[in-house]
Amino acid sequence: MSDFLQQMVTSAAERAANVGTMRASDLDKPVVPLQLGAFDVIAEIKGRSPAEGALSGADLNRGDQAQKYASGGAAAISVLTEPSRFDGNLAHLEEVVAAVPGTPVMRKDFIVHPVQVLEARKAGASGVLLIITMLSDAKLRAMLDAAYEHDMFVLLESFDENDLARTIVLLEKPSDRDRAKADSLLVGINTRNLRTLEVDNGRLERLAPLLPAARCVAESGLQTANDAATVAGLGYRMALVGTALMKSDDPAALITAMREAGGAKMIA
Repeated sequence: MSDFLQQMVTSAAERAANVGTMRASDLDKPVVPLQLGAFDVIAEIKGRSPAEGALSGADLNRGDQAQKYASGGAAAISVLTEPSRFDGNLAHLEEVVAAVPGTPVMRKDFIVHPVQVLEARKAGASGVLLIITMLSDAKLRAMLDAAYEHDMFVLLESFDENDLARTIVLLEKPSDRDRAKADSLLVGINTRNLRTLEVDNGRLERLAPLLPAARCVAESGLQTANDAATVAGLGYRMALVGTALMKSDDPAALITAMREAGGAKMIA
């Protein structure tokens, strides 16, 4: 690891070291399960993108944004909680959880320790994103087990063939395979290189033949309903969309259009 990704790993480890002790009663907020259809959208709320700059002003009402996402049929809402480069905070996740109690909310961050999974659960998250390239097999196992213990879904993010090979090995274990079959272990392919922040638009197509037997998520760079139809045709059954929705005048309509275009492509 190097450059941006290494910076995020170092920062995340420092934050994890400062998480206080949690009691069982801190982890008892309701877990909202995913309810998935033919093609779904995980809609993201973030204040800043390192590649795009500021996506919202300080007056962003995250609760209102989340309600727009939910009205468009978002299967889940992803909330960036990384503070240094994404202007995120766990309090933002709590705001969203309170605003859309019937919609699963996922913590998106550079999670490097199981305590950060518990920290997400304490804030009300029903799921977490884990970046496989950042984690040893032992650390990944510990964090998956922490999520499973609390009935949280996991989006396991890959960047290349090596990441997918590790995921395929992981899915040979019955507990992980069962989670994937139940759509509580999702496999994501991120087109953005988190070392350089550049987007590789061909990655989704190149890696499509290697996708494992799980619900797979196309991440980063999707802007339109046509993009959703394209990735659905490649075998992806979900899309994680952030920047396009944060910039949209009507994010609910964009989510609906993406869901419908992706679903129609899969049915065809």
